[in-house]
Amino acid sequence: MRPLYTATASATSGRDGRVSTDDKVIDMPLAVPKAMGGPGTAGMTNPEQLFAAGYSACFGSALKLVAGKAKVDASQVVITAKVTIGTDDQGFGLAVELIGTAPNLTKEQLNGLMDAAHRVCPYSRATRNNVNVTLSVGQ
Repeated sequence: MRPLYTATASATSGRDGRVSTDDKVIDMPLAVPKAMGGPGTAGMTNPEQLFAAGYSACFGSALKLVAGKAKVDASQVVITAKVTIGTDDQGFGLAVELIGTAPNLTKEQLNGLMDAAHRVCPYSRATRNNVNVTLSVGQ
């Protein structure tokens, strides 16, 4: 792999600590969600929210790339990522649902673009065969 960019972030004290990037663009407290037995403190994030934000942004860019190659206008596409943490026989695991919406595209067009984006998105490639990722088209 030829590196293009490296992001650097650190977390102190795990899920109930603080996360920050080396440039301090992100510098925020973390809280365990209520659903996981934590306080779910308002104004605090958690690793799943941060992963959902990153995955949705990356997937949206991958979709714009494949749409551009297909000469399709994807400027109105919104990608929502739902990241679920749960347990199985191996311990903790993640599942992701990526939902695309686009008022200017048909469901078939958006399905095709999402399938193509899933093949090239770095997050999708990193999670392939390890995290259950579901693609769907919303209203």
